Amino acid sequence: MSEKNPSVWEGFKAFLMRGNVVDLAVAVVIGAAFTNIVNSVVKGIINPLVGAIGTKNLDHYSSCLSSSCKGQQGITLLWGSVLGATLSFVITAAVVYFLMVLPMAKYLARVEARRKAKEGTREVIEVTELEVLKEIRDALVAQRGSGHREP
Repeated sequence: MSEKNPSVWEGFKAFLMRGNVVDLAVAVVIGAAFTNIVNSVVKGIINPLVGAIGTKNLDHYSSCLSSSCKGQQGITLLWGSVLGATLSFVITAAVVYFLMVLPMAKYLARVEARRKAKEGTREVIEVTELEVLKEIRDALVAQRGSGHREP
């Protein structure tokens, strides 16, 4: 039993020390802070715009499924809160895509294009050097051939 605990502990330490775990922890913290910003935008801008049509809070939009919805009685669908959560998700997804994913994809595409261009240049140089060496060899063979015939 004592032999398993050190290996499990060492494995756990190795897991924690990997960069992915730290990156994930940072992403969660940033995501939580970003969620507060998005919720503020929804509550401070989206809800008042929707409130110009009806109530100022999307949570107040609901529908009654039973004949009477007074107080706690009846079946009430709170579709306004679902709409608010959906708007928060869409705004969050749009901001993450346009401010993080899209620029990173463009940057990575440029880096890959530069890498391929460098490799292509390197291949052209190698092929050119090979062709020059072949020409030198052929010229030397031709000189030897003509040199051997003269004497």
